[in-house]
Amino acid sequence: MTLRLVLGSASPRRRELLAQIGVVPDEVRSPDIDETPRKGELPRPYTVRMACEKAQSLNCLDGDVLLCADTTVALGRRILGKPETAGEAAEFLVKLSGRRHRVITAVAVRRGARVWQRSVETIVKVKPLSDIELNAYLASGEWQGKAGGYGIQGRFGAFIPWIQGSFTSVVGLPIAETANLLAAAGLSIHRDPR
Repeated sequence: MTLRLVLGSASPRRRELLAQIGVVPDEVRSPDIDETPRKGELPRPYTVRMACEKAQSLNCLDGDVLLCADTTVALGRRILGKPETAGEAAEFLVKLSGRRHRVITAVAVRRGARVWQRSVETIVKVKPLSDIELNAYLASGEWQGKAGGYGIQGRFGAFIPWIQGSFTSVVGLPIAETANLLAAAGLSIHRDPR
């Protein structure tokens, strides 16, 4: 049986990361789930729950391998989701300014009833942001649709002097771990290109 890869994510960044390792999904679908954290839910369990719920929410065929992921920015026990307004993005970025925080990406791969999952945590340091830097970044609009209000792979990368962990996880998909999960589900990324 030839397996098909279904990417359960509308994120163009996840498609780009897969393309970097030569993986092109056969189909892209966007899961529609409630992403509201539960009362008192901690960032890592929340992120794992989101990835697994996304993987369970989409119907797939027998030969499909479904890949879903969720990325969360955590400041202590607080989950910083995707800001809905520039004001909320500014609030997040002011909190992150001059501090370290964690970025957690959970990946869930489903084939039939079986689910493989893994979460990866990376520590990210943001330099102290000046008002000029903050306002210019907000004006760029790049904060939209990004956990914590920033994307490390874009303009905000200039404000991150170091990370400890996986760069691709901060972008939205830890590539090494994802490749291992796909292989566990029977989909090798090292297929003969002929």
